[in-house]
Formats: sequence, C-alpha cells, structure tokens
Amino acid sequence: MSHGSNTASHLNADQREVHLEELRDGPPFDVLVVGGGVTGAGVALDAAARGLRVALVERRDLAWGTSRWSSKLVHGGLRYLAQGAVDVALECARERAVLLRRTAPHLVRPIPQVIPLGEGMDERAERLTRVGLTLGDILRRGSGTRRRDLPRARRIGVPELTRLAPGVSRQGLRGGLLAWDAQLEDDARLVVALARTAALHGAKIVTRCAVEELAGGGARVRDELTGARFDVRARSVVNATGVWADELAGGLRLRPSLGTHLVVSLERLGGLAGMLSVPVPGEPGRWVFAIGQRNGRALVGLTDTAVPGPVPDVPQPQPDDIPFLLATISQALARPLERADVLGAFAGLRPLIDGAPGARTADLSRRHAIVRGEGGLVSVVGGKLTTYRGIAQHALDVAIREAGLSAGPSRTRSLPLVGAAPRQALAAIPAPARLVDRHGAEAPAVLALAEGDPALLAPVAPGLDVLLVEVLHAMRAEGALDVADVLDRRTRIGLVPADRARAAGPVEELLAAVPRAAAA
Repeated sequence: MSHGSNTASHLNADQREVHLEELRDGPPFDVLVVGGGVTGAGVALDAAARGLRVALVERRDLAWGTSRWSSKLVHGGLRYLAQGAVDVALECARERAVLLRRTAPHLVRPIPQVIPLGEGMDERAERLTRVGLTLGDILRRGSGTRRRDLPRARRIGVPELTRLAPGVSRQGLRGGLLAWDAQLEDDARLVVALARTAALHGAKIVTRCAVEELAGGGARVRDELTGARFDVRARSVVNATGVWADELAGGLRLRPSLGTHLVVSLERLGGLAGMLSVPVPGEPGRWVFAIGQRNGRALVGLTDTAVPGPVPDVPQPQPDDIPFLLATISQALARPLERADVLGAFAGLRPLIDGAPGARTADLSRRHAIVRGEGGLVSVVGGKLTTYRGIAQHALDVAIREAGLSAGPSRTRSLPLVGAAPRQALAAIPAPARLVDRHGAEAPAVLALAEGDPALLAPVAPGLDVLLVEVLHAMRAEGALDVADVLDRRTRIGLVPADRARAAGPVEELLAAVPRAAAA
C-alpha cells in the first residue's frame, strides 16, 4: 500500500484551467459534487474510484469551511455512547480503524488520552468514566482494531500520569485513567489528500468556482477568478456544502453549532504526550481537552454553542468561549492558563440536523442525513469528520440509484490516499520526520524540489517547522493558488496570527518568483 509522488494527482493553476474547460465544453458528468470539504472530496473520490465521470466544484478553496476547524482527532465515538447513539459510536470506531490502518496511516496516528483523578473527579465519577472507557474498548475490538494499534484502557498511577502530562496539579491527585484514540496530523491535509486521490482516479477538481443555481441535472457556475458564467451538465448532483447546504437546496433544517479551540504553547502546559481530558463541572459527559501537536503547540477545546442567524464565512469564537476553556482545563493544571497564554483561537461550525425546539446543540444528533430534492438533487448534511468515508459512500449510493447510473460497489474502505504507506515503511523513509508526518511517502519527492536551490530547505520563517520547499509543493501539486491557501490550509501556520504575519512575506515572495508554468 503506497501512493508516492504521482503527477496524475497534481492540482495546480494550470490543471485548474484544463479542468474548467472540461466542465464548460465536455459531455455531461455522471456526478457533479458541490463542496470541497471532507464530505465532498470523499464523494468525488468514491465516484471516481467506481469509474464514474465526476467533477467537484468549490466556491473558495479545499477545506475552506468546517473541515479545517476540527479538533484534528479521529475518535472512536465514546461520547456518543453516553447519548445512547451506539450506531454512531460503532461507525466512528470502524472508520477510525480504516483511516488508521488502511487509507491514511501517514496522517493518522495513535494518541494516549489521560484523565487525572484529582479533586475534580470523585469516586463515583471515576467509576462511570471507567465504564465508558471499557465500552470504548468493546467498540475498538468490534471495529477490528488490534490492541497493538490502540492499547486497552487502564488505570495508571501518579508517576505514569505525570510522565505523560507533567503539567497536571499534584494536589489531591490519586493517579489517572489512560485510554487510546487516534490523532489526525491535520484535517485540511486530509481533505487535500482526498481531492488529489480523486484526481488520480480521473475526477476534475476545480476551486474558486461558485454555484449560482443548482438542480438535479447540473448547475450554473461562476469562475470566481474571471467572472465567467457557464453551465455544467450532470446526470446526478450531490450538494455537500455543509452548513451552507440549505442555501442551494430547500427542505433542509440545519442548526449549526459553534466549536471553539485555543492554540497555546506545549511548553506552557508543562509538556504533554498526547491528550489531557478534564470534565466540565455540572455537565456529565462533557469534557474539555488539551491535545499536544508535534509543532510544539497544543489545542485546547471544545465548546458547543448555538449560533442563530446567517452563517458567517469564517466563524469567530464567542466572547465567553476563551475564558470558559481556560478555566475548565486549568482545573487540572498546576499552573493555570491565562489569557496571555493564548497564541491563537479558531472556531468552526458543525452542520447539525435540527432537533426538538429548545434542545441544546450539544444534545443534537451527530448522525448524517441524505435528503433527496427536486430533479434528483441529493444533499448530504450532518455527520462527523471521522465518518466522512461512510457518509460519502451513502450519499453516492443514493445519487447513483436516483439517477439510474451503472457503477460497482464502493472501493474506498481499502483505497490508500496519496502519500499513504504502512507505518513501518513510513518510519524508514529517508526524510525529516516532520516532512513525513505531513506528506507521507511523498516526502522524498517534496525534498527533491529543492535540488539546485538549497535555500528552499530553510524554514518559511525562524521557529516554524514548515520548509519553503513545502510551499513550492503546495503550489505545484496541492492546488494552492495564493498565500492564504498556503498559510491557512496547506499548512496551518495561520492558526497563530503572529506566525502568519512572519511567514506571509516569504511565502508571497516565493509564489511570485515561480512562474505559473514552472508550478505545473
């Protein structure tokens, strides 16, 4: 299992022009996908892998919306057991196993999760938590995940807890609970890998292409770079625009929920090998966590807040989100976090399906729904990033049936994404570890772009772990068209405003220095 560098998977400015012409003048597509998030990219890959003629259009950039604002976890669905949603929890565990072992082991890795047993966790709460972790182990076994991939949950003593989470408070500490889940290197990179793998199988991927009118037989689109309008014909259309889905199709009842994360220094947490989870006082089953990243930062999340009114292009944290997260996670820390410790903050909107009037967004179902519209239009809403593959398969199955298309079964359960390779092979790749983390088997090809220009092996800016050569690769192969694409989605430098400001100039200079033809 390996997809190294393959130019058929490359997305860039010149390739976009070629794909645009095929959208404009070619015969009808079997499937037109609207939306370049994880679900839309997943649908495009599934369709292309089945041999269907497929195009994907995205108004802005790949992973522009919700798909870049997640916790960057591929989790086993433990929290859904507390809501009685056993089917959702089992689906999460199964899809976690698929990503971890088969399709994206280069982007997904095991992560230890520690829960301190201190003054905020009495014995009754500890017993209930241990029951939940035991059920999580049952899900793990039921999903086919081996113990050597994700070890079983267990109770640990104070020395092991403080080795994994050195910054926890020792006051009243009687040990902790240790469980294992999976961490995503980067959610936006997963979407890019899906889109590139779809392109490898023949999908036409076009960003900066907005849909103005949508129906079961195609769409009226506008090239956002030139303003040109034209029709794209298709036998079936899948609306995968997430929280914006009801702008293109009627009959959808969405209730977006805002989830906020903070970015802090890993050093400020005292170091953290994995994830630290802390219960929210007075809200059983709800947790705040800190997740260590390999770039020396940590994410602290997560909120679940209703956001009435129009859906913003780029959501912002609510005024109470930051103090809530700081106060909750600090209950477990020897040195509480302060507002000055926050290096950045971001928020994303979950496209939840509306439930009973007055229900909290935290209580709304994380199940997805497939909604059939007029003329065979298929809209997909709800669901989780972890379960994107199954959601995409379901949506495409419905679209195929509605349009009477001829196609075989889905292949995506065992289809490796661009850059994927077995974990043992990844460890042996002759490239810096951080490059392999982000690019997998493509890491040597990314390094090779610097041949003749060793300056490209320097960091984008001092103190950052992204190399200039990765910027070149983003433009040549990953569909980045401008500085924001590079800083905010192909890399995640933009999550910290100060880092973004330092990196913007060098990235802009490099993009300007490379002629477009050389980027292809």
